[in-house]
Amino acid sequence: MREKILTFIEKNSRVDLKELAIMLGVEEAAVANEMAAMEEEHIICGYHTLIDWDKTSIEKVNALIEVRVTPQRGRGFDSIAERVYNYPEVNAVYLISGGYDLLVTLEGKTLREVAQFVSDKLSPLESVLSTKTNFILKKYKDHGTVIAKPKEDERMLVS
Repeated sequence: MREKILTFIEKNSRVDLKELAIMLGVEEAAVANEMAAMEEEHIICGYHTLIDWDKTSIEKVNALIEVRVTPQRGRGFDSIAERVYNYPEVNAVYLISGGYDLLVTLEGKTLREVAQFVSDKLSPLESVLSTKTNFILKKYKDHGTVIAKPKEDERMLVS
């Protein structure tokens, strides 16, 4: 039942418990108890709302920062990753394969603010060898949801 619950709530965390119980063919209390247990076990780590900030008056700049680091003896990448994810500007930190070790996602109000974070806080960390900043210009799909709907052809059909 856990996998089915997780599959449903990953797509829509606002699904009604009663509706979820009906879809799974179990009692509502069983679903509620299972979700509470998964929250306690940190299988479910949080609930988030996906917002298209481009449709608001709030200015935000999102960036993906690729970071090469020297792993620390006995701790590997965990220690440096923890230092990075504790900054409030940082949304996510991933250990990745390829030419870089960590992928850091963050947001700021301006390009300058993001660049300032990288130069003042991230790059000076002792384990950081290099960084590469990639700014997100437009989101087409995020967390499985299409954000940028294709524009409809407004031309008149001529036959």
